[in-house]
Amino acid sequence: MASKFTRFLNSETGPRTVHFWAPVLKWSLVFAGASDMQRPVEVVSGTQQMALFATGVIWTRWSFVIKPKNYLLASVNFFLAGFSGYQIARIFNWRTTQGDSALQALQYLLHGQPEIAPKDVEKVEAAASTA
Repeated sequence: MASKFTRFLNSETGPRTVHFWAPVLKWSLVFAGASDMQRPVEVVSGTQQMALFATGVIWTRWSFVIKPKNYLLASVNFFLAGFSGYQIARIFNWRTTQGDSALQALQYLLHGQPEIAPKDVEKVEAAASTA
């Protein structure tokens, strides 16, 4: 009879496999997402949060489909989707309070800040130099 620790050590998702260490290292993304809650919403990237949210949702589901089931992978991706979903809601609310419509706020989340047309660059530079 092996101890519980020995069984865990030698399991398919134990610390001797990538199925253990990949989710452990991915927790750094979750901690970074948690620290982003202290940042002003203007500097949080909507496209990055959308990518993290999609990754979290897809891999949470996938971790229950693969064999062996990887509950550590599911947990890290669940929290990754949760934190990034919260950030998406913050960005969306901020954009709508700034005067954007819901569609404009969604486009901002999907595509980021629209680039300035070349003809408008001179206007922006002129305004910046007079300010």
